[in-house]
Amino acid sequence: MSENFGDEFTEQLFEAILQLENKEECYKFFEDVCTIKEIKALGQRLEVARLLNEGATYEQIADETGASSATISRVKRYLNYGAEGYQLILERLND
Repeated sequence: MSENFGDEFTEQLFEAILQLENKEECYKFFEDVCTIKEIKALGQRLEVARLLNEGATYEQIADETGASSATISRVKRYLNYGAEGYQLILERLND
């Protein structure tokens, strides 16, 4: 558990997410919990991480995703020095 944001509400959220069984359930839950903009921002960050992991340039990533250089830089920092969550999910998505 992360010391940065782990609390009882976050624990409950993650437990709830782990109960989702398929993509349709994910859509239903996240549509109720997040705004469309928040969901799209999360998807954009994951795509930025995927492209960075493949060696794309900031310019290529910005053109393809519409992400700002600040967002790309933030994702790159966590991709390289974070809790390895991006690497974990990118590897699983590639399996």
